Amino acid sequence: MTDAALPPAETEALPPRRRGRLRQALARDRKAQVGLAVLAVFVIGMAFASLISPYDPNEMTLDMMSGPSWAHPLGTDDLGRDLLSRILHGTRVSLLIGVSTVVIALALGVALGMAAGWYGGWLDLVIMRYIDLQWAFPNFIIAVYLVAVFGTGLVNVIVAVSLAFLDDFARIARSMTLTIREEQFVDAARTMGFSDGRILLRHVLPSAMAPIIVQATVSVSYAILGEATLSFLGLGVEATTPTWGLILADGRGFVSQAWWLGVFPGLAIMLVVLAINFIGDWLRDALDVRQSL
Repeated sequence: MTDAALPPAETEALPPRRRGRLRQALARDRKAQVGLAVLAVFVIGMAFASLISPYDPNEMTLDMMSGPSWAHPLGTDDLGRDLLSRILHGTRVSLLIGVSTVVIALALGVALGMAAGWYGGWLDLVIMRYIDLQWAFPNFIIAVYLVAVFGTGLVNVIVAVSLAFLDDFARIARSMTLTIREEQFVDAARTMGFSDGRILLRHVLPSAMAPIIVQATVSVSYAILGEATLSFLGLGVEATTPTWGLILADGRGFVSQAWWLGVFPGLAIMLVVLAINFIGDWLRDALDVRQSL
C-alpha cells in the first residue's frame, strides 16, 4: 500500500502543510496574537494565583468598599475582601469549568455523532432525535434546568454545562463522518479488515478534527459565560468558591457606590472571552477544510 493511499492517520497526525498554515495564519492575524498573549497572562495568573495574590480570596478585613490603592490594587468588596485576589483565584475556577465542560461535551458529542453517522439506521434516528430535541432549547436554559435538577456545586455545574453543549459537537461529528466514510482511504481500511473502532478512531476522527477544534475553542468562551451567568443568578458553585460570576453577583448591589466591583470582574470575563474568540477565528481560517483539498 503506497503512502498516497494510506489514511491520513497512518502518515502523520498533523501534516507539515497544515502546521505551516497555522504559523502563516498566526503571523498575519494580529487579533490572534493579542488573544494568545492575553490568554497566556490569565493562564499564568491561574497557575500562580496562590503566589501572586496578595491576600487570601476569602479573607475579610475592616477595609471595606475601599477603592483601588497600593494595598488593594483593584479595591475591596463590601466584606473587605481583596478583589485582585478573588479575581486571580476565580480565574482558576472559571477556566477550569470552561475547559473541562468542553472536554466532556466534546468526548460525548463526538462519540454520539460519529456513531450516528457511521452506523446510520435506527441508531442514527434515536441519537439525532435526541440532539434535535436538545437543539430546540437554548443551551443556557438547558444548563439552568439541569442545575435545578442536580443542585448547585462545582461538579454539578460542570456536568450541566457539558450536557448543554454536547449537541453542537454531535452534529459536527455526524456531518463529518457521513462525508469521510465515503472516502477512498476508508474503503481501503475496510478492505484491509480494520475494525470499525480502529477506522473511526485512527482514520475518521483525525480527518474530522479541524471543525471540531474550532467548535471547541468557541465553546470554551460560551462555557465561561454560562458559568458566570449561573453564578450570577446564584445557581453556580458554592458561595465560598470565588468565580467571576459570583464576584459580580456579590457586588451588584454596590456598583453605584463602588464602580470597581463591576468593572474589574466584568473586564476579566470580557478579555478572556474575546481572546478565545480571536483564537477561534484564527483556527477557523487556518484549518479551513477547503484550503486543505
